[in-house]
Amino acid sequence: MAVKQRLCSFRILQCILLLMSLLHCRVHVLAMLDPLDFLALQSIRKGLDDMPGSNFFASWDFTSDPCNFAGVYCDSDKVIALNLGDPRAGSPGLTGRIDPAIGKLSALAEFSVVPGRIIGSLPPSISQLRELRFLAVSRNFISGGIPATLGQLRNLKTLDLSYNLFTGEIPQAVGTLPELSNVILCHNHLSGSVPPFLSQSLTRIDLKHNDLSGAVAPSSFPPSVQYLSLSWNRFSGSVDGLLNRLDQLNYIDLSVNQFTGTIPGRLFNFPITNLQLQRNSFSGPIQPADQVSIPTVDLSYNKLSGHISPMFSSVQNLYLNNNQFSGQVPGSLVDRLLSSSIQILYLQHNFLTGIEINPTADIPLSSSLCLQYNCMVPPVQTPCPLKAGKQKVRPTTQCGEWRG
Repeated sequence: MAVKQRLCSFRILQCILLLMSLLHCRVHVLAMLDPLDFLALQSIRKGLDDMPGSNFFASWDFTSDPCNFAGVYCDSDKVIALNLGDPRAGSPGLTGRIDPAIGKLSALAEFSVVPGRIIGSLPPSISQLRELRFLAVSRNFISGGIPATLGQLRNLKTLDLSYNLFTGEIPQAVGTLPELSNVILCHNHLSGSVPPFLSQSLTRIDLKHNDLSGAVAPSSFPPSVQYLSLSWNRFSGSVDGLLNRLDQLNYIDLSVNQFTGTIPGRLFNFPITNLQLQRNSFSGPIQPADQVSIPTVDLSYNKLSGHISPMFSSVQNLYLNNNQFSGQVPGSLVDRLLSSSIQILYLQHNFLTGIEINPTADIPLSSSLCLQYNCMVPPVQTPCPLKAGKQKVRPTTQCGEWRG
């Protein structure tokens, strides 16, 4: 009997030791992450949910190590990167709000959110993340203003808040961030002027599809900028000083604004593939210094005048329509069109007085030519875009001064 009691006691002791060991392991697992980070992740999780079809949060079981959660990356006991949502293209995103507890992740260097239906404002507490280098919260429904306190993120390199519902001005403090290399604020409802951006490592500025206005000062962007998109805003004034300063551009889109003045000739020598200056109020003649090697040049819907430069003959897609160009169409453009080197040559709605082309010439099927509504009868009949209208020739009462 005594032997059985001792054996039973021994087994009970074994069970107790095993239970203590398991409890110790559990405490050890939970203790791997800093308690503040642990609590912050819990709050962030409570504020967000998977959209139908998304299983991103399936691994977020707080009885296990949070450093093994989807989208959570740790260094020692701190969270250093948080990428919320399944990054695969076409995957459903998240819904809910970003909890202010995000500011408690003191070592966070990267924070991103995939496209989804997250609403509410961007928590100002993000400004507490002094190690943050990458902030990308795009293609959601985040509203309100851009927190001016983001100017405290002195290590920030990428700021991407595109495709949201942000309103108000771009804070002046954001422009003072010394390490910025990418600023992507397109497709919002931002207004006001553009603050000067001081970072000498800034390479990408994308502000298109907002309601920004005013002149863009030459000092607004540093010479390091390579990608500049300001389209679909209400910017005005001259761009001479700005473009003379930006000599490293490889992409530029200033279309659909209210810019005025002349277009600097040196712009046509930039190593870009698509020059988009359409739908502004640029005026005066266009005089490229050398042969233009840009594949696509769109200068349509401006107030440009004078003769068309033969330097455009090497452009593949040339949109000069809806301006005030006059005189003869250069023969070099016609030759390139007939050899299929020019694919689009839109010259409609100008004051052109002639073009040397055989009426029986065969326009290549791969090329498009539109000449209607000029001060001449088009010698060849070619399909034009619907926007060109039905009138073939401009009224003679409008052509007197241009023929002279």
